[in-house]
Amino acid sequence: MAVHLRLTRTGRHKRPLYRVVAADSRKPRDGKFLEILGIFDPLKEAGLPELKQERVLSWLRQGAQPTVTVRTLLRRCGVWKQFEAEKAVKKKGA
Repeated sequence: MAVHLRLTRTGRHKRPLYRVVAADSRKPRDGKFLEILGIFDPLKEAGLPELKQERVLSWLRQGAQPTVTVRTLLRRCGVWKQFEAEKAVKKKGA
């Protein structure tokens, strides 16, 4: 099963709210997911998602692939940089 970290849309008409979820890549966008990892409100001025960083890192370590949009959000929060640093240390130690 290929796991992707992606956004699912919630909210109401013209007031989007997105959940960052871990989901099977074969499931539809707003379908069944494995775990909710955070919330992203694009209408907030800060534009930063509220994430469970340890759970996101755990999924990335297990091989989950983030979509382009989620990867951008992870970069904004600094989670992607932390993941890349862990990967570099692991590669250097091996």
